[in-house]
Amino acid sequence: MTNIFNIQTEEEFQQKCLETFQYQYHNIEVYRKFVDYLNINPNEIREVEKIPFLPIEMFKNHTLLDKNKNTNLFFQSSGTTQMNLSKHWIADEKLYEDSIEKSFEQFIGKPEDYIFLGLLPSYLEKQNSSLIFMVDFLMRKSGKPENGYFLYNHQDLFELLNKLSTENKKVILFGVSFALLDFLDFCHPELVEGAFELTNDLTIIETGGMKGRKQEMTKDELLAIFHKGFGTDKIYSEYSMTELLSQAYSLGKNIYESPNWMRILIRNTEDPFSYLEAGRNGAINIIDLANRYSCSFIATQDLGRILTDKEIIGFVDNEKEILSNQFQVLGRIDHSDIRGCSLLVS
Repeated sequence: MTNIFNIQTEEEFQQKCLETFQYQYHNIEVYRKFVDYLNINPNEIREVEKIPFLPIEMFKNHTLLDKNKNTNLFFQSSGTTQMNLSKHWIADEKLYEDSIEKSFEQFIGKPEDYIFLGLLPSYLEKQNSSLIFMVDFLMRKSGKPENGYFLYNHQDLFELLNKLSTENKKVILFGVSFALLDFLDFCHPELVEGAFELTNDLTIIETGGMKGRKQEMTKDELLAIFHKGFGTDKIYSEYSMTELLSQAYSLGKNIYESPNWMRILIRNTEDPFSYLEAGRNGAINIIDLANRYSCSFIATQDLGRILTDKEIIGFVDNEKEILSNQFQVLGRIDHSDIRGCSLLVS
């Protein structure tokens, strides 16, 4: 059986998806009932595009967990106490850690080379956050004494960033979007250049999430503010959610790429069982093979598009003979719930 982190070819990915589908149909009761409800014969599924994708809302009211597993660990989506929050039960903590590390190394580098700072107040103030688990893990791998979180103590963060800049240390600041904007407002309300020394040793990774706290703007406008305010070219983005155990990263131009065990498909919003070609806008379906013991095939409420061959940029490894999966996230489907990890309309 192919280890998901060793997938090198499109054929391996397809085979692993089909094997995972069969495994989850037979071992995850909620998913099996969903497939049966659609009157789909699992023995007739021979193409990835024919696999049924579970609506992400199912995580709010149902326990998606392998019948052979027991666990006390779960992640919960952010939101108000009035909202019905999603729960993602985690049967294999190590699998999530491996996914975090290997994806980070593929797109950014070795965690040991960085100091990690977190400006994630809305997540720190709630328990069972998959994002906090991820940043905690990267901090442990890093082992740097300067690692740490900041809530609203902007002065302390400002002083530390300037100190680390003068020491030429490589720093990654994970931040929820509204908190990064609040921090820049504190540093220099007019967003003039010069609050920080210009340095490419600082990397900003924004994780989305305005939560109605700031005036809406496009993702490109947001990234431009961060570029000017933080004085670094490395303004990156991370795309994931409570119901996933893998992350896609954008290293610029608001274009994301997923690791080889994660795949984005764009479904037709008027026909959930058909898919759109690259370049057309639709709803995002996600294959996350790290979700071995919950559900790897999720129909989200996000809108997006896959890049055409002419648009593909950057870090595609053609030697791996696997289809590139570069995409953009364009917002939320109308009338869907506001999610803490949702991205701004692009």
